[in-house]
Amino acid sequence: MIGKEHPLARDLEEILQHTDGLWDDLRGARIFVTGGTGFFGAWLLESFLWANRRCSLGAETVVLSRDPQAAVRRHPRFAQAPGLRWHKGDVRTFEFPAGEFACVIHAAADATRAGIDSAPLDLAGTIIDGTRRVLEFARTRGIQRILFTSSGAVYGPQPPDLGQIDESFAGAPDTSNPRSAYGEGKRAAEMLCALYGTAERLEPKVARCFAFVGPHLPLDTVYAIGNFIRDALEGGPIRVESQGLATRSYLYAADLAAWLWTILLRGAPCRPYNVGSDHAVTVGQVARMVADASGQRMEVVIAGKATPGAPGERYVPSVERARTELGLDTWTDLPEAIRRTLAWHRSAERLG
Repeated sequence: MIGKEHPLARDLEEILQHTDGLWDDLRGARIFVTGGTGFFGAWLLESFLWANRRCSLGAETVVLSRDPQAAVRRHPRFAQAPGLRWHKGDVRTFEFPAGEFACVIHAAADATRAGIDSAPLDLAGTIIDGTRRVLEFARTRGIQRILFTSSGAVYGPQPPDLGQIDESFAGAPDTSNPRSAYGEGKRAAEMLCALYGTAERLEPKVARCFAFVGPHLPLDTVYAIGNFIRDALEGGPIRVESQGLATRSYLYAADLAAWLWTILLRGAPCRPYNVGSDHAVTVGQVARMVADASGQRMEVVIAGKATPGAPGERYVPSVERARTELGLDTWTDLPEAIRRTLAWHRSAERLG
């Protein structure tokens, strides 16, 4: 059990503060979760278990995993956690668990470099087939409330002169490029949500997720900020493989969890919400923020060479819809988010 001195206790209490009034909807409820051991899933489970105990919900989460034993080795705290049960199966073919459920959270997808570069066909198939299987489960059990974690990748490349992408942007990934498998898979999965919502009267809520930082974020995959934090933990230097001119924005993981629970419980069905921060920074600036937060004198190496006149790539959402309709915001600024992430990794009591 997490004590008040643990680095995540503050985050979990802040999630409760920002979701005040929502948890009564889940009192005595059962929730089915896919992707429970990924970055999103780990934060959803952490925050659910905390709320379940602190608010005496008497709720239960059933988590789908291909290998529950491996999942528990990765997250030992979840092994005997009250209110958490494992269900073995592949997201594309799993047997439907018995009993009634109040809602489904579908957060399973492989966004790692291995999945995007090495197996794009399998990646797209898993996203689409897995989403259909989850929706079929919801349909057969009469579960109306569903959260699907989509991605900002559905918009395709952001035009360099467009400061922020809102939910009405009509761009799309390049269908001739295998690296678009992730974004196109998410687009097709969103369409499935819309079809099931119309034909089967389900209520899928769609969260288009952008870029994030926080405990549980993998440090050795496609996420530049994770790579920088890894470099800092290893003593530096922090290496930027590009020119450092690409523009991103990062939402802290605890804020993310509050956003996802709010969209699930208060969002409008089949109305996508961008999830992320609208505070833009360049990748080079992020690397320097990590160096500053490390507490050490640490060199930042820009390895790429700038191309004169070339605009920097952008990936920054507009979050006005979530802000105005659901009262969501960026509560943890990026320097503080980086400091908390570094502290979690350095803690002798860090979670698995």
